[in-house]
Amino acid sequence: MPTVGVSLAVPEPWGRELQEYRVALGDAAAVHIPTHITLLPPLEVDEADVPLLEEHLAAVAARTPAFSVHLRGTGSFRPVSPVVFVGVVEGISACEQLAADVVSGPLAVDRGFPYHPHVTVAHHLGDDLLDRAFAELGDFDVAFAAEEMWMYRHDPDSGWQPTRAFALSGA
Repeated sequence: MPTVGVSLAVPEPWGRELQEYRVALGDAAAVHIPTHITLLPPLEVDEADVPLLEEHLAAVAARTPAFSVHLRGTGSFRPVSPVVFVGVVEGISACEQLAADVVSGPLAVDRGFPYHPHVTVAHHLGDDLLDRAFAELGDFDVAFAAEEMWMYRHDPDSGWQPTRAFALSGA
């Protein structure tokens, strides 16, 4: 069964910059994780259901307008989870609404935690490295237009691969 996810990609050059930072910090798994804001966390699905999921995502995208995203500063989910992230400071509500729409219908899932849009920059590392990422990226500041969301599929060898873009084209 394939594992899929849905995210807003952080555009270049910032996506690559944050991914390279994460890898250099020692998060080896980040080599296979494009920089993103999660809308649907990893979910195993039946291959036969993928067209239905794509149809759902296309409908969600067609009713969702593009919006501005501003990433600035760092935050952490510690002590609950060993994660440091770059914060979303503009576009929070739009991300929340989009994520809620994505995880409805055939993609309805229980998240386990309240949704909090963010860009992970350090995960499952020692406290010293989490502290370092928190400090070093504290002045990160980038804005961009979120004009599409992506469905990703996980490949055991090459990690998360973008498979289809859905243009945010709502009025």
